[in-house]
Amino acid sequence: MTTDVLVVGAGPVGLTMAMELARYGVTVRIVEKAAQRTDKSKALVIWSRTLELLDRTGCTPEFLAAGFRATSARVTAGNREIAHVEFDDVDSPYPFALMLPQSETERLLEEQANRLGVRVERTVELAEFSDAREGVRATLRHADGREEIVEAAWLVGCDGAHSTVRHTLGMEFLGNTLSSDWILADVHLQGVPDPGEIRILWHAEGVLAIFPIGGTRFRVVADVGVCEEGGKRPDPALGEVQAVLDQRGPGTLVASDPVWLASFRINERKVAEYRAGRVFLAGDAAHIHSPAGGQGMNTGMQDAFNLAWKLALVIRGRAEPSSLLESYSPERSAVGEQVLEGAGRVTMMATLKGGLKQAIRNQIASLVFGLSPVRHALADAMSELSIGYPGSPLSVHGAEIHDGPRAGQRAPIRSGESPVGAGDDPRFVLFADVAPGDADATSVREDYAILVNDKVRPPFIPGGLWLVRPDGYVAVATARGDWGRIRDFLNKLHPVTFEP
Repeated sequence: MTTDVLVVGAGPVGLTMAMELARYGVTVRIVEKAAQRTDKSKALVIWSRTLELLDRTGCTPEFLAAGFRATSARVTAGNREIAHVEFDDVDSPYPFALMLPQSETERLLEEQANRLGVRVERTVELAEFSDAREGVRATLRHADGREEIVEAAWLVGCDGAHSTVRHTLGMEFLGNTLSSDWILADVHLQGVPDPGEIRILWHAEGVLAIFPIGGTRFRVVADVGVCEEGGKRPDPALGEVQAVLDQRGPGTLVASDPVWLASFRINERKVAEYRAGRVFLAGDAAHIHSPAGGQGMNTGMQDAFNLAWKLALVIRGRAEPSSLLESYSPERSAVGEQVLEGAGRVTMMATLKGGLKQAIRNQIASLVFGLSPVRHALADAMSELSIGYPGSPLSVHGAEIHDGPRAGQRAPIRSGESPVGAGDDPRFVLFADVAPGDADATSVREDYAILVNDKVRPPFIPGGLWLVRPDGYVAVATARGDWGRIRDFLNKLHPVTFEP
């Protein structure tokens, strides 16, 4: 059998990839060796930027209906407030953290993929593959032992931290495993102060994090000491979870009815390159890091959003592969590095040991986070609105427009406008002051009609000219009338020969 894209792995990242490709009219197969979706809560937070990108598929309302909205995060040390970050300050249609168990996220993504004609092929495992100039030849092994050969133009490995795709490519997963053990408890809690917010409690013995899931159900995470020799720590009993709550919590918390109890260690690892020939890596196959900040699943899903429109334009013959696909690895690798470093710093700060060191940390952190600009920047970072690609080969910086979005930044989302990239046609969108009959604007839209939407939207601020990518990031930012810069950019993606 042949297909445009073979996606390996049907977690949130693989499902997002398959859903996006199908939306753009690309033929896709998605295989998963597990027999069914996860029934665990696992990754719990969907941040504002991910919800904005899901808007393009039209399925955000289903996510909002299923999830719980946390509107703030608070960090305390004893009776002292270190930081209070309110998400309703972020400039997004979704100014909150949507708390949703991963089992539900996978269900909703799979249902949307099904509506687009994609079915997950379960108990099907990637046995091996080879990459050639013209495509990828993969061997799939079914549950009954039968093997099937698949010819795909492209292959995307979304198969997790133990990725078969990554191992086959021989890519190093560079990084380390932290030396502390952690426990996770998905339980019901009574006596939670401010149950609608995320709570991080710094204690002399370690950190305690409490995340609302909905109703009386919460996620509890805590570090429990240095790793011991002899392998993985046993999963905690409810009594151990309660003891940690009693020691580090406010004294009112009572846990009951556990849904999931687990122990884990934090790995911080990343590949250097996300692409090798016709094969790409996304999600945990490319990067894993501390769960601090809840960025992991969101980062992986945004890998998929980034790659899908690029593959679609190439497969549909609208863009040169070298001009477009070579941007995926540098763009997403830079983001992965930022998330890795940020989550690592937060984890190190929260687990700092020693009374004097903790006292100094608490004093400095409370002063820094007491500043309004710092809290606002932290909210933008947590919600992932600050993610951008300023150094990307797809970011062209022209004349700087004061207060306007710059190349590589997320384009502002204006009320009442459909999201850039909505629908099944991945095109760039122009935002500009265009007078009726403007010959330059008309010729650009006509010459590059396969890449550019035929409607020009009003500029973000007067005097500017912007070309925005299908995923809502600014490709070109320049001054009004600088159509030559727009043409140069589009011509690199799809060269057009003009008669003299």
